[in-house]
Amino acid sequence: MPILILMLALTAQSAVPEPITVVGSAWAPFISPMGEPFRSRAAGDDTLAKWFAQADRDSNGSMNLTEMEADALRFFAALDTDSNRQILPEELVSYEWQTAPEIQVNSRWRDPRGEERSTRGREPRSSYDPRGLQGAARYALLNIPQPVAAADTNLDRAVTMDEFRQAAGNRFQLLDKNHDQSLDLAELRGQLPPTRKGERRAEQDEPDKRLGTTVKLSD
Repeated sequence: MPILILMLALTAQSAVPEPITVVGSAWAPFISPMGEPFRSRAAGDDTLAKWFAQADRDSNGSMNLTEMEADALRFFAALDTDSNRQILPEELVSYEWQTAPEIQVNSRWRDPRGEERSTRGREPRSSYDPRGLQGAARYALLNIPQPVAAADTNLDRAVTMDEFRQAAGNRFQLLDKNHDQSLDLAELRGQLPPTRKGERRAEQDEPDKRLGTTVKLSD
């Protein structure tokens, strides 16, 4: 009998669920200039700084063109799953659906940076806004909805290693606002899109003032 009572007590204790603590904003990552997602692991995580620290190989607080190109080629190797020095359509699909699904231009289940996901007291809404930023541009430094595919400059549906390196160089120049051939965190922070909480709704004809490559969605 004592054994039975002990077993019942242990069962009752195991049935009590552990409290769940939600931290970070995994649904709103930082997308690097070349398209790599960096997601929060805890509240207050600085995902832009995480990417910057990774790319700043000598840890001197500034990123030069060589370091940006090296970081781009590292990410290229991760996407080039068959190691043929090209990112082919099937690898692009894997990138869009597995590596960084947040960049899907017509996503109806991803929110912009800083948006609250709670729908208490109102109907769930789509985060898609044809007048707003699209795809990766919602989470990135540059207005490039699909950063990997945008590197395909000859439009042959294959992104080569040379094209990706060249894209990294071009994007470095776009980010280097003061033209000193180096990037630092302070220079980059001001180029992030505004969070939804502090964002003024754009007028229909108001262009995005950030530099980058836009995608024509319709005629």
